[in-house]
Amino acid sequence: MDIVCDFNVHELTNAVDQARREILTRYDLKTLGITMDQSDTAITITAPSEYALNATFETLLQKIINRKLSPKILKKKDMEKMGGTNVRYTVELIKALDQETAKKVSAIIRERFPKTKPSIQGQTVRVSSKSRDELQAVIAMFKTEKVVELPLQFTNYR
Repeated sequence: MDIVCDFNVHELTNAVDQARREILTRYDLKTLGITMDQSDTAITITAPSEYALNATFETLLQKIINRKLSPKILKKKDMEKMGGTNVRYTVELIKALDQETAKKVSAIIRERFPKTKPSIQGQTVRVSSKSRDELQAVIAMFKTEKVVELPLQFTNYR
């Protein structure tokens, strides 16, 4: 079984497009000139006021949840002040399991499930065991307990 941190990019693009359309139709936001730009690694939201910025982010968050994506894929940075009254959020997209988190996941698995063998392979943690019940217990532990603040997926289960 492999433990990875990934999400569907097309669903995220659809959520961003839906949020843009809703902002263009909301009576309190449509005339403000709010922009939302998506790149491979981040989403940038620019608005003329802090209220509009927070309302736009909440709309985006709602659309992401509606598209069955985890809100944990978003890492919101601090608000930046731009020229005039404009403000901006840069929201990083978490798409990979970094080395430090992979080590933490591996250590937790070793500690709680001694019959399993976790190994780090790039951006995935491969867990092997003779018993399927052990692998299912690992999956259940990560789904129920908040061990890691990342959206983990479990793939390649045999």
